[in-house]
Amino acid sequence: MTGEIHTEADVEKVNAAFESMTAPERISWMHKQFGSRLMLSSSFGLQAAVMLHLVSENAPEMPVVWLDTGYLFPETYQYAEQLIERLSLDVKVYQPKLSAARQEAIYGRLWEQGEKGNARYGLINKIEPMNRALQDLGADIWVSGLRRSHSSTRAGRQFIEQQKRTLKVYPILDWADAQVSAYFYDNNLPKHPLEAEGYQTMGDWHSTSPVVEGESAESSRFGGEKYECGLHLSSDANDYQI
Repeated sequence: MTGEIHTEADVEKVNAAFESMTAPERISWMHKQFGSRLMLSSSFGLQAAVMLHLVSENAPEMPVVWLDTGYLFPETYQYAEQLIERLSLDVKVYQPKLSAARQEAIYGRLWEQGEKGNARYGLINKIEPMNRALQDLGADIWVSGLRRSHSSTRAGRQFIEQQKRTLKVYPILDWADAQVSAYFYDNNLPKHPLEAEGYQTMGDWHSTSPVVEGESAESSRFGGEKYECGLHLSSDANDYQI
């Protein structure tokens, strides 16, 4: 299959093909089919090393987009530098048009302003920079390390789905936590330093906390009110253009 994927039937065909492939095969196949139309997004979070390593091994020409909100943990910045050097990654850093200081001067602490404030925060720091990255790179196929087991909002995802004008692909969607752990071990990949401090998911410092005993990882993001920042909502839930 070559060229653009336009129809729901085409997406279903690719989803069916992925069922019988391993994650490395999926990445290699996508790269052979679509080449420069692909880009990988990475948060350099707790499990980011898996997708970064898979791409470095099976599609090293694929650019990696890192959204630097300016609100990441210091440990995340340090971890990113470690992985970039270790894996020789082609990382394109995208930042919001408004710096953190300027945002707070104009709008205050958006993450403390309820649903509307968080929506504006996501638009400024995540959605607009990602749209800009896709346009700058000429990419219309967005590869991500999203997995079904991350949260209840991702449990029903397919390997490939259409989101506005962008095709989103999840090569390790069906991986269980044990597979991720085994991949780290087998490939001697470094762990994010905050994992040892009880973090089970990773985002901005103001919206991420260690997991309290007896609670789920979903409760550690945005005070337990939501898990998704807006980038990985289903296509029918998005009202922004990509």
